[in-house]
Amino acid sequence: MSTVFLVVGLPAAGKSTRARELERGGALRLTTDEWVVPVFGGQNPEAGRDALEGQLIRTALEVARRGVDVVLDFGFWSRDERTALRALFADAGARCVVEFCDVAPDVQRARVQQRWRERPHTTFPIGEDELETWRGRFETPGVDELAPSFSPPRWADWADWTARRWPGYAGWGPPPRL
Repeated sequence: MSTVFLVVGLPAAGKSTRARELERGGALRLTTDEWVVPVFGGQNPEAGRDALEGQLIRTALEVARRGVDVVLDFGFWSRDERTALRALFADAGARCVVEFCDVAPDVQRARVQQRWRERPHTTFPIGEDELETWRGRFETPGVDELAPSFSPPRWADWADWTARRWPGYAGWGPPPRL
């Protein structure tokens, strides 16, 4: 059985560092941020990002069904996102684990500033107002989500919910059973 790791957290929380650690353990790492700049020519369109994430989720499902561990390094700010993906991957026969990266606001600010100074061609500038807004929108994973035995609700509409949230996934449906 493959394991899919959902790397959860705000910008500059250490998600990509954790994702690379998991990759060194043999998992395929799919990181949206590495695709956005080259695909969208330095822009960060929300709809484009969502479509890209949908395609990466589709790829992750196909790979996980083949028994390969996968790391999705997207941030996953909402419980609904995490729960929908856990349900989809469970249906595909994979185990899904939430890897939560927490960060104090002052550390986050320093990391964002350092990232922009060191890698302006691979990242986007982030202001304090954006960080504050995002902290307010982020839903910290609860103890139940972090437990290895977490079982997502089996609601019939999670696939539809996922297709609306990540349009790149829409229309594909679940991958065929191998």
